[in-house]
Amino acid sequence: MTNEPDDVVGEPTTEIEDAVAVEEAEAAIEQDVEALLIERDSFREMAQRLQAEFENYRKRVAAQTTDDINRATGRIAESLLPVLDACEAAFIAHPTEIEPLFNLLLTELKKQGLEALDLSGETFDPAKADAVIHEEGEGDGSGNPVVSDVLRTGYTWKGRVLRPAMVKVRG
Repeated sequence: MTNEPDDVVGEPTTEIEDAVAVEEAEAAIEQDVEALLIERDSFREMAQRLQAEFENYRKRVAAQTTDDINRATGRIAESLLPVLDACEAAFIAHPTEIEPLFNLLLTELKKQGLEALDLSGETFDPAKADAVIHEEGEGDGSGNPVVSDVLRTGYTWKGRVLRPAMVKVRG
């Protein structure tokens, strides 16, 4: 009979130890889960940050590439300006013979982004034109000079002034 009391006394001790062990295991699992959640959130933030940095890089490279292409094509268009000036002078001297060629050249360059500045009668803007001759007279009514004559056509390339016009101003 000595075994029976030991067994009875031993059983509650084992149940308590089991309960404590289960609680410790649950606490350890909870800590592991919390640590894993924190690590997961950290990795998620890192991935989101890298994704945003890559997207910004991609946009920056695309913008720079577009700018480089525009600059290179702008240089080509700028090298064609003497040809346009010669065509314009020939058009003035022989309009019927030169007009088809001159219009074709301007149309094709316009498709690519070249625009001729039409400044006659407009208020003088030093960003778009160089005043080479000044004549007395009334300006635009508010004291600003007005372009009275365009001596050399100016051009823009995709919104940027490629060559300012050479003009005569009044006022």
